[in-house]
Amino acid sequence: MTPIKTPDELALMRISGRLLASVFEMLDRQSLAGMSTLAINDLVERFITDDLAARPASKGQYGFKFVLNCSINQVVCHGVPDGAEIIRDGDIINLDITLEKNGFIADSSKTYIVGEVPPATRRLVKVAQETMWKGIAAVRPGVRLGDVGAAIERHAKKNGYSVVREFCGHGIGREMHEAPEVLNFGRPGTGELLREGMVFTVEPMVNQGTRRTLTRDDGWTVVTADGKLSAQFEHTVAVTATGVEVLTLRGDERVMK
Repeated sequence: MTPIKTPDELALMRISGRLLASVFEMLDRQSLAGMSTLAINDLVERFITDDLAARPASKGQYGFKFVLNCSINQVVCHGVPDGAEIIRDGDIINLDITLEKNGFIADSSKTYIVGEVPPATRRLVKVAQETMWKGIAAVRPGVRLGDVGAAIERHAKKNGYSVVREFCGHGIGREMHEAPEVLNFGRPGTGELLREGMVFTVEPMVNQGTRRTLTRDDGWTVVTADGKLSAQFEHTVAVTATGVEVLTLRGDERVMK
């Protein structure tokens, strides 16, 4: 059964969410081209620990040694920071970051466009972001998780893309991964009923080509099976009495319907 957060717990989760949003706002001010993915990892770790007095929740989780995942171009998710991996003009890179404060965790990701990219690449990133918002817009009490997944998959497919099925959103709170699993596909009217106080992530991974993926020999890095691009966006959301609250909303964003 999916945990229901109390008003006091939600208040603490809002703090974690606001702090995590500020991490991305800091990254928005950086020029990523020329940086290594390890340098970004270290920058984020210092900001979370020193500036925000919080804990990077991913570090040490399941044996992972870093504070974020950095997934470039055909990498779908779980990219591992590396001092030899340099971000270049024309890349897209998803940065997936978690943060814990006062015992509660927030989780969010954003795909950055680095420099000049082809129109087809820019369109993929745009649609991936829209796809996340379509899923979020479906969240409210009384609907089912299948409605959320269906909204996500419908928008991606309408635009000629596929949605990865092996990885999905998840409940979150005191633990990084709680119930429920929030699939990025589904049938309307099926799945668990959403109730006020549920908190989970919505995080579709949208591929240019096939939805099939492969995992590299490092055991972490997941790539598209056909080598085409993938983009992802993610927010932590709470089900409210009347709809949804985006706990990790950034200052440059507005809730899209």
